[in-house]
Amino acid sequence: MDKISIPEQDVVRLESIAPEVAGLRVLIVNVYAIARSSTEWMLIDCGLPYSQGRIQRWCEDHFGKGARPQAILLTHGHFDHAGSVEELAAEWNVPVYVHPLEVPYVTGKSEYPPPDPSVGGGLMSLLSRLYPRGPVDLGSRIQVLPDGGVVPGFPEWHWIHTPGHTIGHVSLFREHDRVLIAGDAFVTTKQESFLAVATQRPELHGPPAYYTTDWDAARNSVEQLAALRPAAVATGHGQPLAGADVADRLNALARDFDRVARPEQGRYVDNPAA
Repeated sequence: MDKISIPEQDVVRLESIAPEVAGLRVLIVNVYAIARSSTEWMLIDCGLPYSQGRIQRWCEDHFGKGARPQAILLTHGHFDHAGSVEELAAEWNVPVYVHPLEVPYVTGKSEYPPPDPSVGGGLMSLLSRLYPRGPVDLGSRIQVLPDGGVVPGFPEWHWIHTPGHTIGHVSLFREHDRVLIAGDAFVTTKQESFLAVATQRPELHGPPAYYTTDWDAARNSVEQLAALRPAAVATGHGQPLAGADVADRLNALARDFDRVARPEQGRYVDNPAA
């Protein structure tokens, strides 16, 4: 596995990624808010367990005291993206949107496939055997994302099925200014490395390797996102990027995915999880 370096001038602040798009880092993972106004906004992902208080305070800083979103959308249900979703959805009394293939992992029916601690070569990979695999149970709060790709209530945003990291992973794209919220389809730090996570050194990488269970699908998803030629990119891990070179660097990741992102060997490299 290799990397694609990112110049510092392409890094943008989480708080001001693009108009009506902002993010918050919760230790090792990012959450995002997309908005149409101060009363029309949606939370994208819900961070780690026990982070609901911090996320609520951040939302109130942005949208006012007592603010609540119209809905929550999960790019996928891994513990670092859905860790506080049960508490936040209950507190706000809002629906939670997921791809239909992700439903079993957020309605108490299925655990995710086991991680692969052997890939990635870093402490975060080694620790992955200890990470919770779920499921969380959101019951009747779960809503399936509609056919056609439009994000409910936000017609300028489209959801895109980007499997590989999980079977029901989705990314979001706003066409008029080419803003991409990629989830873990790819990331901008070496998430397998504790040092890289701590320093947030900007690099373009494939999805976090220890939890990626279908590498052919992951490559296809990166190719699909690269074809959008995004001008700004916000990922589940690492710093957001914007600028004229971002699309070309994502193109390079797609072109060289098997060399720079796919592990040479590992549990799911040649045999995707069933």
